[in-house]
Amino acid sequence: MILWQLLAMCGIAFLILEMFTPSMFFLNFSLASFICAVLSLYTKNSYVLVVAFFVFSFVSFIFLRPIIMKKLSKSQETGINSKYIGKIAKAETEITGNSGVISIYGERWEARSEDGTIIPKDGEVKIIRNESIIMYVSEAAK
Repeated sequence: MILWQLLAMCGIAFLILEMFTPSMFFLNFSLASFICAVLSLYTKNSYVLVVAFFVFSFVSFIFLRPIIMKKLSKSQETGINSKYIGKIAKAETEITGNSGVISIYGERWEARSEDGTIIPKDGEVKIIRNESIIMYVSEAAK
């Protein structure tokens, strides 16, 4: 089998591994394999190709992975900030620093008092921030 074909198949195998384990780890090896496949058209020296593979893997890991990870994290934002943060909700139960439930837009959310004060049931609260499925609230100004 021709060397460039072998390296290209390795690149495809790394791409397939990346699809099954989306960690942006095997993508670096895939890119290095494809670059080495092109380099193998110009040189048959295996030492040069091995060194090139490690260099291109390292360089793409250092420079490419942070860029891709930042792009992916931006595309996976939930939109909670624009929909809920700063809005007024109703306290379904008494809200303390450890427990409570609010309702907004017909949805029920776990809630905690931002500053630890007790907010009475049926009071209005302002959503300050969220952590996962817990909304942190403060008593709404009357």
